[in-house]
Amino acid sequence: MPYPPAPWNLQGYSLQSLHLLDIDCVRPYIPADLHIFSVFPGKTLGGVYISSYGIGSTLQYNELIVVSALIWEAGKIGSWISHIYVDHPDSVAGGREIWGLPKQEAEFIWNIGNTPTVEVRYGTESLCTLSSYGQLPGWQQAVTIPAFGLLNTKLLFFEAKADLKLQFANVKLTVPTESRLSDLKLGQPLLGAYANSLQLLVQAPTVAKEISLVSESVI
Repeated sequence: MPYPPAPWNLQGYSLQSLHLLDIDCVRPYIPADLHIFSVFPGKTLGGVYISSYGIGSTLQYNELIVVSALIWEAGKIGSWISHIYVDHPDSVAGGREIWGLPKQEAEFIWNIGNTPTVEVRYGTESLCTLSSYGQLPGWQQAVTIPAFGLLNTKLLFFEAKADLKLQFANVKLTVPTESRLSDLKLGQPLLGAYANSLQLLVQAPTVAKEISLVSESVI
């Protein structure tokens, strides 16, 4: 086993954005057995999270998470992660084999300054660029993020517990038309934030239920 066992403790900083998504656009990326939670007729919530985990982390790596929907299953609501990219092979293996997440390797190009910006590239393909402008003064905040994964036919449920200095900000997301993320039609965010002093504990998953049908999502 080349990767550390769960839980993983991660420390660093992140950019994130919240999006209102069309259920018809994201449905192909979600197993057919699963119920998408609608926040408005025909709409669900999703988001983009790009982070850098450094010294003091279980593994040091960068990560892009794309949440394409909220899912309601087994009495729980959680994020469905349709796309996830990292730049460490042990993180790829652990993400796939522990949490049932479709991790792939990518390149991360950060520019941290007054306008934090990060581009994520998958080979020669630019997946997306996320930039933050004019951060508001922040405060320390504890947050719990529930999420689902899929390991074979087992639907997994887990939580990530974060303690971070949260700064709301104007953010801009750029997704090139040739990006494999473009079919999600993420659009511009409802809300954006930059977080530093990030402490994240990703807990081991539990089995929520068995499912039979898996989508043919293109990642």
